[in-house]
Amino acid sequence: QVQLVESGGGLVQAGGSLRLSCAASGRTFSDYAVSWFRQAPGKEREFVAAISRSGGLTYYADFVKGRFTISRNNAKNTVYLQMNSLKPEDTAVYYCAARQAAGWAKTRLTDYDYWGQGTQVTVSS
Repeated sequence: QVQLVESGGGLVQAGGSLRLSCAASGRTFSDYAVSWFRQAPGKEREFVAAISRSGGLTYYADFVKGRFTISRNNAKNTVYLQMNSLKPEDTAVYYCAARQAAGWAKTRLTDYDYWGQGTQVTVSS
């Protein structure tokens, strides 16, 4: 079992940047593929970005390509989401999720075993 805790959210103006962190505790972190999801008010939770267990492969939703970068440091048991050129429509609660089974870059919520509590990102216009 692994526990996930997100941090780094906050209020930022459009065009600004934030870096989110997802800190893991419990089992060996490198055993898990990790993704970021987000949920805006009144909307369903949606996939944002994924990273493979080694960190060598990444995958992004079209709406964040070129603006967001996912990375991980397995020695620190942490996954990051660097968010640049933020837009008001990026306002949401951001969640990290971990998957133990084979495969990565899964976009369905049910593909993940563990979730963090989320961190709020608010982008003002």
